[in-house]
Amino acid sequence: MYRTKVGVDLAKNIIQVCTLNGKKVTSNVEMSVDEFSAWLAKSNPLTVAFEACSTSNYWYQQAIKAGHDARLISAKLVKAVRQNQKTDKNDALAIAQTLFLPEVSFINGKGIEQQQLQSIQRLRELAIKSQNASQKQIVSLLLELNIRLPNTQGGILRGLEGVLEDGEINLSDTFRATLSVAKVQLENMISAIREYDKYLEQSIQLLPDCKKLLKLEGVGPVNAVNLYIALGANQSQPFKSGKNASACIGLTPIQHSSGGKEVMGTIGKYCKNGSLRSQLITGAMSVVIKVIKYGAKTKKELWLQGLMQRRGNRCAAVALANKTVRTAYSMLQNNTEYHAA
Repeated sequence: MYRTKVGVDLAKNIIQVCTLNGKKVTSNVEMSVDEFSAWLAKSNPLTVAFEACSTSNYWYQQAIKAGHDARLISAKLVKAVRQNQKTDKNDALAIAQTLFLPEVSFINGKGIEQQQLQSIQRLRELAIKSQNASQKQIVSLLLELNIRLPNTQGGILRGLEGVLEDGEINLSDTFRATLSVAKVQLENMISAIREYDKYLEQSIQLLPDCKKLLKLEGVGPVNAVNLYIALGANQSQPFKSGKNASACIGLTPIQHSSGGKEVMGTIGKYCKNGSLRSQLITGAMSVVIKVIKYGAKTKKELWLQGLMQRRGNRCAAVALANKTVRTAYSMLQNNTEYHAA
């Protein structure tokens, strides 16, 4: 870190910038977006801290581009450090003060590639949620009229087509037209998801670090992208170890220790990336099912099979997901390939 430290409180139109030289506040001023951008470009190298929020990744990238040491700090930590009432000045001061704390866990910033990949992933997730909601809405509305549709995606579309073409069903012209619009909307969502999947796969082919993660057991395109975003987003401030990365994702047991007595529990309900955790466990569960059906063929599968016999299938799936994250971390940090033993 540099001696001069800056805490930045971001907002949509104004930015509060607090500068500390040593531990003394030298300025705490409000800037516009353009003024702050120019200030970053002309300033000597600084340690700049941003609260992790909307637009923080953009400014993180701009600060690094200008030659500064940039850090992202969680809003929870800023709230704990802030003194007095919540104002822009107090927030900016608190952000700067967190840089003096020992053993601070900074948030890994994302590069432009990771940020765009994550945006594609978010749009895909939104389309999937909208598709599921639309399907359930159509099925439940028709069920109220004693018209029963299958629960599968193809079954709903075929059943809906049959309802629209069946003139014996007592439906008004207006309601039939409405159902037709709903059907087109559902088909568009399904088409959008396929397009998002295609764009994700194209992006993976252009990123060697992301592509090699596909060799891991239980990792497909979606998990490869998510792991690349979570673990490879910032090479200057990675997790200290694969164990820390796995703990952040929520794949390690909760520890509750006191008085020298260590107590290890189950994985917690709260985690920083619940979507990634659930997808990794789902992928690991597919490997468990494969071992059940076809038997163990590699050393890792033999280890997994033994764990399944001792602790059960679900616990084994979580353990495999944990190992997958740690292996992926090592691959990304050491630039190595995965070879199944």
